[in-house]
Amino acid sequence: MLSFPPFWPWLTRLGEAQFLLPLLLLALVWVWRSAGARAVQRAWVARSLLLLAAVIAVTTASKLAFMGWGLGWARFDFTGFSGHAMFAAAVLPLLAGLALAAHGPAREPGRPWAGRARAGIALAYLLAALIAYSRLKVGAHSASELVTGFLLGAAASGLSLWLAPPLRRPLPRSLPLAALAVLLLLPVAAPLSRSHDWVIHWALQLSGRSQPFERLELQREPS
Repeated sequence: MLSFPPFWPWLTRLGEAQFLLPLLLLALVWVWRSAGARAVQRAWVARSLLLLAAVIAVTTASKLAFMGWGLGWARFDFTGFSGHAMFAAAVLPLLAGLALAAHGPAREPGRPWAGRARAGIALAYLLAALIAYSRLKVGAHSASELVTGFLLGAAASGLSLWLAPPLRRPLPRSLPLAALAVLLLLPVAAPLSRSHDWVIHWALQLSGRSQPFERLELQREPS
């Protein structure tokens, strides 16, 4: 029988890439392969994926730099962008926009998000902000790391939403319910993500160290 963990540990798992990336990739593949999809629509999907890949690379690089070489910012207790905050802000608003665009008023070229879609996107950013804050509550990140991670992801999703063309074919109406069920239940049933372990492994392999740098080492250094 499934039992829900305390609120903040449960909420923080909603920012895991193992949940968010498959949902977003499924939605973008639907847009790419939808009947009547035009070149401009497929170009937008490609740009969205490139933006997401860019912020993932920046986030990973910041973690590798600290764990492998101790490169951080002691004054702000910064050891790398929060991946959970970044993923939540980069993925959830796009999912909300793609799921709700077909249910809003008629869309004009250059204005694909209107009505309930805009409200859904705003709520998705709010949820992403709560997920970012949960990283502080569970002791995983400092305030600087979750704020910068959130802003990095929000920049990627915001630019994607701004550049989006009108959709030629709506996403299935069942997608919002399916995504909600996945996000509610997987943090309870799914195993913990091992992405942090992978980053540590890569940092040690690249730097040649036997142990990763830790936050306490940064705090002992002069600001």
